[in-house]
Amino acid sequence: MAYMYILHCADGSTYVGSTLHLERRIAQHNEGEGALYTKTRLPVQLLYFEQFDRIDDAYRREKQVQGWGRAKRFALAAGHLDSLPPLSKKTFRRP
Repeated sequence: MAYMYILHCADGSTYVGSTLHLERRIAQHNEGEGALYTKTRLPVQLLYFEQFDRIDDAYRREKQVQGWGRAKRFALAAGHLDSLPPLSKKTFRRP
């Protein structure tokens, strides 16, 4: 199995990654052996994950979710799938 995962960092931010070994990877993050981003935001907690048969599918999903804003990532993790499309729409303010 392969996984796309979202971590909730100690500073309130999120981190999105993919791996073949979810529990081991989260432990690596919390031991400071994970990504540079999470090293300064410890501890991290697993917020959400999805399972895939292939790592390239998990990686593709990782890249998609990395492009999302914080609100959309939290909506996904909470299971509020109906709120994902509105969170994709950008609003522009005129000066």
